Amino acid sequence: MKKILVTGGLGYIGSHTAVALQEAGYEVVIIDDLSNSELFVLDRITEITGTKPEFHQIDLKDSEKVKAFFDGNQIDGVIHFAAHKAVGESVQKPLMYFKNNLLSLLNVLEQMQERSLDNFIFSSSCTVYGQADEMPINEKAPIKKAESPYAKTKQMGDEILEDFVSAYSKNAISLRYFNPVGAHPSALIGELPKGVPNNLVPFVTQTAAGVRDYLSIFGNDYPTRDGTAIRDYIYVCDLADAHVKALTRLIEKKNKSGLEIFNLGTGIGSTVLEVVKSFEEVNNLKLNYKLVDRRAGDIVEAYSDNELAEKELGWKPETSLEESMRTAWEWQKGL
Repeated sequence: MKKILVTGGLGYIGSHTAVALQEAGYEVVIIDDLSNSELFVLDRITEITGTKPEFHQIDLKDSEKVKAFFDGNQIDGVIHFAAHKAVGESVQKPLMYFKNNLLSLLNVLEQMQERSLDNFIFSSSCTVYGQADEMPINEKAPIKKAESPYAKTKQMGDEILEDFVSAYSKNAISLRYFNPVGAHPSALIGELPKGVPNNLVPFVTQTAAGVRDYLSIFGNDYPTRDGTAIRDYIYVCDLADAHVKALTRLIEKKNKSGLEIFNLGTGIGSTVLEVVKSFEEVNNLKLNYKLVDRRAGDIVEAYSDNELAEKELGWKPETSLEESMRTAWEWQKGL
């Protein structure tokens, strides 16, 4: 059984991927500093899969603790989620984002280089493309000036990986995903931001639950069909499945270059208002929302061309926006 390190494994996408890995027959070791996650998620992963992952609470910015972990564990692959991830917050706290997102990545890669470890999956983002000239966005789209410090850390991460695989003959896959939404069908794990949510869907669910008085929709003057920004909303379990397929590709040495890059999205762009209406309709609810000014760092539209992932990974999204919205509400109701 291959042993896979999942950094940030108690977070939103990390926890769903840990479940998918265990269900695919991998042994999972999780590192998380609990800065934006909760320890009970470990028990929920165990409840879903019947297997408790090994867990280490480590701040990956601490190089000595990272070294000590690798001293004590033989790893067959790494999926690296651990990072701060809110576009708006990154504009307000850029130094925190650069320090956390880059230092943690460097510390993990350094240990892999020193120990001849291979098979690295990087959690990248569609934000690396900035405001792309053409839709849908494929992997050959130019990397434009980033609109936020968060996006810059993902651009830099991809560049670091490019040099890492070249210099040390390593193998890595960077997965650039669009907007993950929804929760596990069990409703045992889902998106659980600490404090005020920065992403749309947890703000929607918290407003529906009465945790928030109203939902702020940032900008209604974009050049789109209803004036709100367009994004590609992909179901989190579909996303987790792509990580398992990418990891298996590396372990089975089926990758075609040292660093491969895949976009992960549905290929469908939905406006913010369309997401809100989808949530209302599928859950038979009405949301209190307000249209407010645009938010710094936000682009007009982004949705994915996922043909390359389908061709090379044998992956494609299976789940509708409506089903994602249903699972998101089931998760929220259980909190």
